[in-house]
Amino acid sequence: MNNPKKQPNNKWLQLITIPFQMGFVIFIFNYFGQYLDEKNNSDNYVKILTLVGVFLSLYYVIKQVIQLSKDK
Repeated sequence: MNNPKKQPNNKWLQLITIPFQMGFVIFIFNYFGQYLDEKNNSDNYVKILTLVGVFLSLYYVIKQVIQLSKDK
């Protein structure tokens, strides 16, 4: 039994969780960058790893939205 009404709710749920996923990925990369900065007395790791986290989370979001659009 395939319920067609359940599909849009699932898509909305996936779209609503995207900001939390992005925030979590960026937070983890930022936290690891701060750890490396404290360990190596530097200020560059937090900047670089935060940018990597932003680009990685954007890549994941784009990939997820493309997958959602294919599931129509």
